[in-house]
Amino acid sequence: TLTLNQMTVVRSIVGGIELQPLATIEKLSPTVTSLVLEAIAQNTSGSVFEPEDGSTVEVTGSPTEKAILSWGLELHMKFAVERSKSAIIHVSPFNSEKKRGGVAVTGRDSDVHVHWKGAAEIVLALCTNWLDVDGSAHEMTPDKANHFRNYIEDMAEQSLRCVAFAYRDLDPNDIPSEEQRINWQLPDNDLTLIGIAGMKDPCRPGVRDAAELCTNSGVKVRMVTGDNLQTARAIALECGILTDPQASAPVIIEGKVFRAYSDAEREAVADKISVMGRSSPNDELLLVKALKKNGHVVAVTGDGTNDAPALHEADIGLSMGIQGTEVAKESSDIIILDDNFASVVKVVRWGRSVYANIQKFIQFQLTVNVAALIINVVAAISSGNVPLNAVQLLWVNLIMDTLGALALATEPPTDQLMKRTPVGRREPLVTNIMWRNLFIQAVYQVAVLLTLNFRGRDLLHLTKDTLEHSSKVKNSFIFNTFVLCQVFNEFNARKPEELNIFEGVSRNHLFLAVVSVTVVLQVIIIEFLGKFTSTVKLSWQLWLVSLAIAFVSWPLALVGKFIPVPQTPLKNLILKCWPKGKNQGDEGAAPPV
Repeated sequence: TLTLNQMTVVRSIVGGIELQPLATIEKLSPTVTSLVLEAIAQNTSGSVFEPEDGSTVEVTGSPTEKAILSWGLELHMKFAVERSKSAIIHVSPFNSEKKRGGVAVTGRDSDVHVHWKGAAEIVLALCTNWLDVDGSAHEMTPDKANHFRNYIEDMAEQSLRCVAFAYRDLDPNDIPSEEQRINWQLPDNDLTLIGIAGMKDPCRPGVRDAAELCTNSGVKVRMVTGDNLQTARAIALECGILTDPQASAPVIIEGKVFRAYSDAEREAVADKISVMGRSSPNDELLLVKALKKNGHVVAVTGDGTNDAPALHEADIGLSMGIQGTEVAKESSDIIILDDNFASVVKVVRWGRSVYANIQKFIQFQLTVNVAALIINVVAAISSGNVPLNAVQLLWVNLIMDTLGALALATEPPTDQLMKRTPVGRREPLVTNIMWRNLFIQAVYQVAVLLTLNFRGRDLLHLTKDTLEHSSKVKNSFIFNTFVLCQVFNEFNARKPEELNIFEGVSRNHLFLAVVSVTVVLQVIIIEFLGKFTSTVKLSWQLWLVSLAIAFVSWPLALVGKFIPVPQTPLKNLILKCWPKGKNQGDEGAAPPV
């Protein structure tokens, strides 16, 4: 996810010496050369296809296998020839828990070799001997083990992934029969170290910027990997996940250490962890569970079958579309088609955009509902007549639901969204800022339109007309002004928190189209569909007054955004102010339910 998944061997130690350059196999004795090529060709899940016409050789397999097989080709390995020199007796596939895989092969001279390949420091710990450049085996003394360990750490600090190759001879009499080989555990003791290869997997372009963007937006990026701690540290520093080169536990921790903690201890250190190395799939699952218990919303990326439990347990599982297995994809919620971490940032951007757009639409919808409800209810109770009839309310409802949703729910994501902190799991959908904006606009619309409803004949100079005609003009004017207020308020709803409500509006063609269609249809309704909507034509002066009243909602919204709002959600504030009742025989106050 963080790297290009295009590994190449850039450093290697074979027969106790570092090959400079990689293909200097001439320094090695025939015995060492034979063993290292046998280990590469036989202990692999990949394959090499060498066309007879001499065209480009094709290497297949996982990125690790492809890198090792390509290194073998640099060592002048003929894959088909090496495979024909010995026959595979039994295979022990790579195990993510043990971090190694093995194979038993028998040669033409009936010698049996058990080859192991895996995490360098783990394979090294199983070795009791090491192979010299001349093919002789020497005892693995503590000093020599430290010498190889320093090589591994030096490679790891260069963000190289280290793989060690080791083997042992096996007595043919110790080989079980074919029926018993199904459960045969290949011996992994008394191994002889053949060599160590360091593979480089470059970071993807843009990963560092993406990680920094996530951090700035309040998303904590944690790296859980099977690589050793030094390699994990180097890659995390290169990708910007880790900022302190001297970071120590629990910021950077080994999987087995985290695994050994109790549940309470894991929950205590989970928040501090940035990098976990040498982890098993179960360690990843334990980390996800600990973070969720601490109240975090957790997203997990993974590509293997072993990642499936963590992908399923996480709030959001993101699997890899290219390298991901079908099991991982089935367990995930989102598939990243390009296997790139930068795409995770797109997921965050669009997720926040959808959430923000829903909030915008709710704020707009609630304002329309509250204003229309109060205007009609107050007018009906006080005078028995309503200024907005059923057909007009149907048109308002169309603006509010269909056209409003099209206009506001299709706002594209902006960089401003990535500067916000994440929304808490239990935070209300309607925030205090939305309540403030809603209250200001609704109060303004209700105050103006109710004033027009009761004093409209005088204010609009309609006293000289008949009562019936003046009432129709007044109600048409109220309806027109109310609709135009919603059109202007639609711009306010685009930016509930920002002062500039017009930023990016020219790029949202659908929003402009919806507003334009709404205005055009409103003009048609007032001027030409009076019989259908029970309205009359308005003079140009009244149109200007309607526009002026609706326009006031823009400066009003601007001023309103300077009014501070409390951080505590409105619901909690109401509950705090709610009078506490007392139960009979109970001196303690019972909180409201």
